[in-house]
Amino acid sequence: MTSLEKLTRKNIWNLAPYSCARNEFTGTTATVFLDANENPYGGTFNRYPDPLQTELKKKIEQVKGIPADYTFVGNGSDEAIDLMYRCFCEPRVDNVVAIEPTYGMYKVCADINDVEYRPVLLDEHYQITADTLLAACDEHTKLIWICSPNNPTGNDIQREEVIKVIDSFQGIVIVDEAYSDFSRQRPLRFELPRHPNMVVLNTLSKAWASAAIRLGMAFASPAIVDIMNKVKYPYNVNLLSQQQAIKVLSDPFEVDRWIQMILQERSRTIEAFRQLDICEEVFPSDANFFLARVTDAQRIYDYLVEKGIIVRNRTRIMLCHNCLRITIGTRNENNELIGALRTFR
Repeated sequence: MTSLEKLTRKNIWNLAPYSCARNEFTGTTATVFLDANENPYGGTFNRYPDPLQTELKKKIEQVKGIPADYTFVGNGSDEAIDLMYRCFCEPRVDNVVAIEPTYGMYKVCADINDVEYRPVLLDEHYQITADTLLAACDEHTKLIWICSPNNPTGNDIQREEVIKVIDSFQGIVIVDEAYSDFSRQRPLRFELPRHPNMVVLNTLSKAWASAAIRLGMAFASPAIVDIMNKVKYPYNVNLLSQQQAIKVLSDPFEVDRWIQMILQERSRTIEAFRQLDICEEVFPSDANFFLARVTDAQRIYDYLVEKGIIVRNRTRIMLCHNCLRITIGTRNENNELIGALRTFR
């Protein structure tokens, strides 16, 4: 790995971060707060939240098995995605490489930050080799994006190839494991100590049923986390989101129960979908959704909208012509989908 100083944008490396009021004292229990120009009245929400989410990170450590100093908490995973560009990619100079098709925010953030985005097509099995990804890199490639299980394809990317990329690339490899709770593959976040150039993204939006609170995580070396914390906004995660995240993380067994129900429904729904006249192929899934090639994606999508059923039309995405991406819902919701499609003409 290239030294972190060389990978980081010079202005970011030299940045003196904003020091918010609650960062400037530690090791004492304060009871009188006259430091942040807050209104002393109003009760629960009159004070700024913990800017480094200390209690939440302790709970994340218990559940995810990653030390708190390896953990960045953001306003959804999208904040962490954007920060990777802002911290490490010089606009109009550096570039990033990503698998294609994949989660669209990697490219959106590249465009926002004026960084060249180099997509590398997956093969017919929605897989890729390390050599193919690395061949797209040059001396200005700072980041490689790999989503596994991948969105919208749903499948795990071959672990051996991902490890080869991490071991061979001199920059930073971001592995987005937003859907890893639904996969049988061991999460790569547990390999962090052996891979200082790896960043692993997680979220509470999927298996943890908390999309509304916008809580994302990035697991990385403490040195990378420190750089991200320098650049993030001071109070990037509000108190309500921190409190709700702690509550949700306090009951992982209930989440495990939800996951098992979703996996059972995934198998049942996919089998029923395969029997439909509109279905041409259902691709293997390691996530809480599946990608299916159908006879006419746009017509079927429009028909479902008229029925009040919303899926995702991915037909305009590379390698996904005439494909719909379908999230696994409750048993009743899945039955409603299949029932509607049986009457499609």
